[in-house]
Formats: sequence, C-alpha cells, structure tokens
Amino acid sequence: MNTVTLTIKNQPGLFLEADSISPDTLAGKKTDEITSLPVYIGREEHRLGDFFEVSGNAGATAADTKIIVKGDLSRVKYIGMKMTAGEVVVNGNADMYVGAWMAGGRITVNGNVDAFAGTGMRGGEIIINGNAGNYLGSAYRGDWRGMSGGKITVKGDAGSDLGTFMNGGEIIVGGNVDVHVATHAEGGKIIIKGNAKSRLGGQMVEGEIYVFGDIDVMMPGFAYREDVELEVDGTKGLFALYEGDLGERHRKRKGQMIYGKLYQLIRP
Repeated sequence: MNTVTLTIKNQPGLFLEADSISPDTLAGKKTDEITSLPVYIGREEHRLGDFFEVSGNAGATAADTKIIVKGDLSRVKYIGMKMTAGEVVVNGNADMYVGAWMAGGRITVNGNVDAFAGTGMRGGEIIINGNAGNYLGSAYRGDWRGMSGGKITVKGDAGSDLGTFMNGGEIIVGGNVDVHVATHAEGGKIIIKGNAKSRLGGQMVEGEIYVFGDIDVMMPGFAYREDVELEVDGTKGLFALYEGDLGERHRKRKGQMIYGKLYQLIRP
C-alpha cells in the first residue's frame, strides 16, 4: 500500500471543504497532481497544496492507497467522504463529516471529530480515539437515510442525536452519550459503555441499543420484558430487556411483532 502524507501548513480563515482527501480521489496520482486537487472555502476554489504539504505518491487504486493527515484539522471538513476503499489516518482533531457516506475502507482519527461523522455510512470502519460530536452515524438533516452498514467505534464520549434514522451497521461508544439515541431507527446496533441521558429509541421501529451505565430517563414508549444473560462486545452480564417504541407502527415477522430492543446492564 502506497502512502501519501498531508501536513497542514496554513489554517483556513473559515472552514475548508476537502472531500478530495480520500483514497478514491488520490488513487493513481503523483505528488504534483495531488497538490493541484481542488478544495473550497465557501464558493472560492483553492488548491490542496495551498493548505497542505504533500509527500508521497498514491497507489494505483483506492485499495492500494493510505493517506496520513497531520496537524490541527478542526477547520477541515469532509475527510474521507464517500470513500470506498483504502485507509485514512488523521493525527489530530477533525471538523464535520468525517467518513460521511463512506462505503468501504478504514478511517482512524487520533483525536476528536465534530458533527455528522459517518452520516449516511454504508460500509467500512471509522475509529475515533477521542470524542465525537452530534449526529454520529445519523441521516443528513432533512433526509431519512441514516447509517446502513459498517462500524463506528468511539473511545470517548459522543454528542446528541446518535444514530438518527439508523438502518444498519454498528456504533460503539466507550464513554457517555447525550440525548436522542437511535431516533426513528429501523435497524442496526448501538452499544454505549458509559451513561445515557434521555430519549433513547424515540419512534424506534427496529434495532438494538445496549447501555452499560445509567439511563437518566427511560422513554415511556418502552416496556420492560425480562432479564437476559448476554455477551456484548466482550462483556458478559445480566441485562434488562425493554421493547418499543410501542407508540409506533411495527412490522411482523412470522406472525410476531418486531420491536426495537433496549438492553440495560444490571450486573456483569
């Protein structure tokens, strides 16, 4: 796998839209071609090389290309957007839309990310070794197609509206989450190893939520069913199972109603 290293040298005055930082875009290009790729500040078009030092050549295909991005990227959006293969490593904090609509490959962020990371994600893997902002793995605002595949792992905390309109895939949060988890979800799995605030599973039709810590306020549309012994992401324990959201219409499978499932750890 060939490696291209991008080191930020000039911070944008506003926010830099850099969806060209993707193995799919860089594949088959040499250093001078990569330097000339377009990036945007509002309507103004610039060159990637205006903001980044570029070294190395990309592989022949996206799958053969690894990108290492260095520096404070807290004003750089769309890193890894729509990527289908290859690898991106971000050594610093990143702005919104990391891995948005990605279908394959792997992104590792050794820092924090802002909102909408993994929005509309269809495949691949995102690893965030810091905290994540709001709308992780969710639908774009005004859309109803959230994350449908792939895996997102956050080592720290996550913000609000996690997994909104989620249809598939898996999200694991090592810390705490804010309000609104899996709102309108129709599938997928969310594991929260810390605490959750409120509004988990609001208008949820299908899917699974696992909470290892406390839940401040349980949604009234979820009903307790039973205690079950489970192993979740390497943790064995006794979980209380709740089903809901009972206020929603639900499909049937083999004559049985399908509900969203919310599990809370009682004891390891």
